[in-house]
Amino acid sequence: MGAKEAKARIKINKQLEESGWHFFDDDKGKANIVLEPKVKLTQAVMDALGVNFETTTRGFIDFLLLDAQGFPLIVLEAKPEDKNPLIGKEQARTYAKSQNCRFVILSNGNLHYFWDLAHGNPYLISRFPTPESIKGYTHFQPNPEKLVKESVNSDYIVLTQLPHYADEAGWNNEIERPALIEKNRLRFLRLYQERAVHSIQNAVKEGQSRFLFEMATGTGKTLTAAAVIKLFLRTGNASRVLFLVDRLELEDQANKHFNFLLKNDFTSVIYKERRDEWKKAKIVVTTVQSLLFNNKFKRLFSPIDFDLVISDEAHRSIGGNARAVFEYFVGYKLPVPTLPPKCFLTKVMR
Repeated sequence: MGAKEAKARIKINKQLEESGWHFFDDDKGKANIVLEPKVKLTQAVMDALGVNFETTTRGFIDFLLLDAQGFPLIVLEAKPEDKNPLIGKEQARTYAKSQNCRFVILSNGNLHYFWDLAHGNPYLISRFPTPESIKGYTHFQPNPEKLVKESVNSDYIVLTQLPHYADEAGWNNEIERPALIEKNRLRFLRLYQERAVHSIQNAVKEGQSRFLFEMATGTGKTLTAAAVIKLFLRTGNASRVLFLVDRLELEDQANKHFNFLLKNDFTSVIYKERRDEWKKAKIVVTTVQSLLFNNKFKRLFSPIDFDLVISDEAHRSIGGNARAVFEYFVGYKLPVPTLPPKCFLTKVMR
């Protein structure tokens, strides 16, 4: 092992411990890190992956992280500080397959990538996921095809507000219909809002994970965001959503809207009001400033705690240091900057 790789491993050791992993049994938990276990790479595994990086069918995993029952959970491939961690991608994938692991971390001590082999490509992270967060993430089984095929029409939100509205006598009587809508405060999507959601479905179909809505004040940003949130949660392509705002009044306003529109299916909370229970909610609303204070987003959250991050008023809330919060979490990203009145644009972030 060279000096640069040894230095990288020292950094990785420290960062693993900071994220709650243990090299030895102690009062905080059982050891869940195995260093350089020898693994047998069957020819079938290597042939299936088209990999021939070793002349032998035996190899060594740099770090093998275990779950609470002691089974292999994450393969961590370490590289020297002067090497891009991604060069170990195929080697780590082969080791992970041999151990029946779904997750891989690629690191040189300074740069870290988290890779869910069941979903997407390696994603740059600024700290390692915690054992607790990865335990919850194992239950997350994204299905992009289901999201793409989900039927999203003008009544998408209404079907959550009042699921059997179409069977109501008041709905089937055109004269009484407006009164039914007003009484139940039903919110139908406008055509451009439907198209905005459809554009995300098309982007996901193309393998994209970053999107952009540019909407003017008064065009129903929160209603459109609610439809996007429902789309991801309902189809299982997000287990929890983070909604970022840049002002306290918007925090309360957004949370009230989500609870009004989606409460029959999903719970929304303001983080500062539910600091100890936010994990029980499907939608977490907070200000960017709150998460930036004392680097709270790094200290209290794991990169895999949220699968969809939406930033409202993104032209103000994800510039400069605030962008670090937006980019910290692994998963789908949707910034929503505000345009001048009567302007609207939907596109994919490349």
